[in-house]
Amino acid sequence: MSKHFQGNLMLLIASLIWGSAFVAQSAGMDYVGPFTYTMVRSFIGFLVLVPVTLFFRKRRNRYHPLTAGERDLLNKNSVIGGIFCGMVLSVASNFQQVGISTTTAGKAGFITALYIVIVPILGILLGKKVAKIIWVYVFIAMAGFYLLCIKEGFSIGKGDFLCLLCAFSFSVHIMVIDHFSTGYTDGIMISCVQFLVAGLISLVLTFLFETPSISSIWAAKITILYAGVLSSGVAFTLQIMAQRNTDPVIAPLIMSMESVFAVFFGWLILHESMTLKEMLGCIIVFTAVVLAQLPAPATQK
Repeated sequence: MSKHFQGNLMLLIASLIWGSAFVAQSAGMDYVGPFTYTMVRSFIGFLVLVPVTLFFRKRRNRYHPLTAGERDLLNKNSVIGGIFCGMVLSVASNFQQVGISTTTAGKAGFITALYIVIVPILGILLGKKVAKIIWVYVFIAMAGFYLLCIKEGFSIGKGDFLCLLCAFSFSVHIMVIDHFSTGYTDGIMISCVQFLVAGLISLVLTFLFETPSISSIWAAKITILYAGVLSSGVAFTLQIMAQRNTDPVIAPLIMSMESVFAVFFGWLILHESMTLKEMLGCIIVFTAVVLAQLPAPATQK
C-alpha cells in the first residue's frame, strides 16, 4: 500500500468521522452555546492525545533514538506548528459553530465546502502549481455540493457570512498543516498542542459571550465526548498525518466528503429522507473525489 493511498484513506476516514459527528454536534447545541461546545470538545481532544503522544514518542525513541539536539528541534517545531494550527482551528471551528446556529444547515454545508475552491487559489498565491484538470474536479464537486445542500433561495445573511469566514479559515488551516507536516515535526504532537490552544482561545470566548454551567455541559456529555474524542482527537490527527503524503489541493476534495457522509448519517440515525436532487449531489461529489485520485493525463510535447 503506497503512502499516497494511505494518506488518502486516512483523509477519507476523517471525513467519515466528521460527517457522523454532525448529528452529535447538532444535538449538543440544544444544551450549550457554540463557544462552550468548541471549548469542551477541544480540551477533550487534547486530553485524549496526551497519552497517545507520549506512547508514540517512547516507541520512536525505542526504535529510532534521537540525539538531544534532534529531540529539542522536533519538540520546538511541533509546538510552534501546533500553536499556529490551534489558532486557525479555533477561528474556523467557532465561526462554523456560530454560523450553523444562525443559518440553515443547507447553506452552511455549501458555504463551508467552498474551501475546496479557496485552497487552490491560496496555493497559487503561495507559488504552488495546480494542474488544470484539478479545477475541473473542483467545480464538479461544487456543483454536487449545490445539489446536495441548497434547499431554498440563496441569500447572504449573518450566518452565511460567518460560514464563509469559516471556509476561509479552514482553507488556511489546511495550508498551515501542509507547511508544518512536511517539515521535521511530530504530527500527533502538533494535533495535541493545537487542541490545547483552540481550547484556551475558546475558553476566553466562552466567558466573554456565554454563561456556561456544569449541568448544561453534563447534559450534552455524550455528544461532546463523541465530537471531542473522534471528531477532534482522531479525525484531525488523521488529517495532519495524512497531509504528509497527500497533495494539498486534492486533500480538501477528499475531506469535503464529510457533507456526503453527514447526509448519509442524517438518514441512517435521524431518519431524514434524501430527495432525488440530494442523491444526485452525493453521486457527483463522490465522482469528483474519485477522479481526483486518478493519475493526471500525460502532457504531450
